[in-house]
Amino acid sequence: MGPRHVRPGLTAALSDSSRLVPEALHQTLLSAAEEIRELEERIRDVERQLESIAGSLPAVKNLRTVPGIGLLTSTALVAFVGDPARFRSGRRFASYLGLVPRERSSGLQRHLGAITKRGDAYLRTLLIHGARSALYAAKRSQQPDRLRRWAIAVQQRRGHNRAAVALANKLARIAWALWTRNTVFRPATPQAS
Repeated sequence: MGPRHVRPGLTAALSDSSRLVPEALHQTLLSAAEEIRELEERIRDVERQLESIAGSLPAVKNLRTVPGIGLLTSTALVAFVGDPARFRSGRRFASYLGLVPRERSSGLQRHLGAITKRGDAYLRTLLIHGARSALYAAKRSQQPDRLRRWAIAVQQRRGHNRAAVALANKLARIAWALWTRNTVFRPATPQAS
C-alpha cells in the first residue's frame, strides 16, 4: 500500500509541507490516510446496505420522520426492540432504554435524579446524539415547531446536556407512539404568541 492509492491532494500537501513534517513521518501519514480512506469506503458500503434494508421496513421509514432519528437509530431500534407492543406506554419504552430519571420519593416529596442508564447503552447513545442534533437544528430554525421550542426552553433553564437527554426521552416516547400506531411524525405548527 504505497502512495499511489492515496488521494493526490494528500501527497501534494505532504511534499509542500516537507519543512513542517519530518521526512520519516511521510510514509506513516500516507499509510494512515489510506486506512482512513478504506474505512470511509466500508462505512459507505454499510450505509448502502442499511438503506436497502430500511426501504423494506415500514417501521424504519416512519421512525425516520422524527427529528433526531436517522438511519442508524431507526434500524437499531427496530432490530433491538422488535415488537413495540410489548411496552404499555411510551414512558415504559423510554424507561427500558434508560432515559427516565431515577426517582427517590418519600411521602409527598418527590425527588428525581439522573437518568437510570438501564437498557442498551448503544441505543441510548444514538438517541441522545440524535437529540443533540435536533436541538442544534432547533436553535438555528427561524420558526421552530412546538417540540423544538420546548427543547430550546429546557436548554435555557437546565443547560444543553440535560436538554439533550430530556429531548431524547421525548423522542423515544414519540418513536414508540408512531411505531405502535404505524404513522409518521407530523410536527405541530408554531402557534402565534
